[in-house]
Amino acid sequence: MLKRLTAIGAALCLSTSVMAAEMGDDGLHKADWMHDTFKDLREDLDEASAEGKRLMVIIEQRGCIYCKKMHEEVFVDPDIESLLQEDFFVVQLNMFGDVEVTDFDGTTLSEKDMIQSWGVLFTPTMMFFPEEVEEGVSAPKAAVAQMPGAFGKGTTFNMLHWILEEGYTSGEPFQKYLQRKLTE
Repeated sequence: MLKRLTAIGAALCLSTSVMAAEMGDDGLHKADWMHDTFKDLREDLDEASAEGKRLMVIIEQRGCIYCKKMHEEVFVDPDIESLLQEDFFVVQLNMFGDVEVTDFDGTTLSEKDMIQSWGVLFTPTMMFFPEEVEEGVSAPKAAVAQMPGAFGKGTTFNMLHWILEEGYTSGEPFQKYLQRKLTE
C-alpha cells in the first residue's frame, strides 16, 4: 500500500511539473517566466537591461503542437526553466494576434501583421536580442539569433548559454558550439 501511495505521489509531482505553463484565454501557454508588457520592443529591451537580463521574444500560436512540446517537455526542465527565469526577459507574441507591437524601428502593427512583416513562418520561434539595438533597426535585423521550431532540451539549453556567453560575437557558429558542448 505504501509503495502504491508513493508511486501515486510521484506521478502527481511529475504531472504538476508538466503543467507548469497554464493555457491563457488566447490559447497560448503562459509560463511564470514570461513578461506581460505593452509589446514595445525598445521598452522591453530597456526593462530587460535594467534587470540584467537578455531580451527574448517567443512567437507562438493557438493549437501549435510544437509550442506544446516546448512548454511540456523542454521549458519545464529545471536547468532551462532557471535560465529563462533568471537570465531572460521573455515576451510572447501571438502569430495571429491583434495586440499592437512596436518594433525597434518605431513601426507599430498588430502581432499578426508584425510577425508577417518579419517573415516568421514557424511556431514556436524564439528571437534573441543584443543588450543594445541601434535606432531604426527592425527586430529581425537586430536579432543575434533566431530559433525556429521545437528543439530538444540539449539544443535549447545550449542555445540559451550561447546567447548569454555572446557566442555570436566569437566567430564560432552555434552549430559548432553545440557540437563541441555535446562532446564535452
